[in-house]
Amino acid sequence: MSDTPAVPHAINVVHTGRVFTVQIESITLPNGMPLEAEIVRHPGSVVVVPLEDDGSVVLVRQYRHAVGRHVWELPAGTLKPGEVPAEAARRECQEETGLIAERLDYLGAYYPTPGYCDELMRFYRATGLRRPVAGDPEAHADEDEDIETGRFDRDAVRGMIASGEIVDLKTIGGLALLPKG
Repeated sequence: MSDTPAVPHAINVVHTGRVFTVQIESITLPNGMPLEAEIVRHPGSVVVVPLEDDGSVVLVRQYRHAVGRHVWELPAGTLKPGEVPAEAARRECQEETGLIAERLDYLGAYYPTPGYCDELMRFYRATGLRRPVAGDPEAHADEDEDIETGRFDRDAVRGMIASGEIVDLKTIGGLALLPKG
């Protein structure tokens, strides 16, 4: 089995949106078989695991139209063109929680849906959380965001996952990257 990526013979862009592009790529698989691959091209994203000094996790709750409900999740967002991922994580933390992270620790990067999307999610633990003071950069939630924040101890978060209150896989994955405790 070869790890050499297939090179597209033809690319047909079928949608270009604000966040991602959808393409149909005509390729030949490493085994020689032809394939019309439907690919979502995404600039990448960051996921922030904000931890209070007492170990509680800060989650955000927002309406997600694709699933038709409000969802508790970790703060996250799409990278802007040329944006450094750690700076995007700092920005998203402040925009979505209203808190500034004094420290960010890189936890890893993962593809959430590699079967059809090239989005790479970079995970960061945010600690030393504090409210902004004069002189801090301002951050504002995106126009399409209506966010509520909540602080939960780890037992409560595990219960929310078990009960189906947390259904967002990036959140479950991000929480799994934390040391036990």
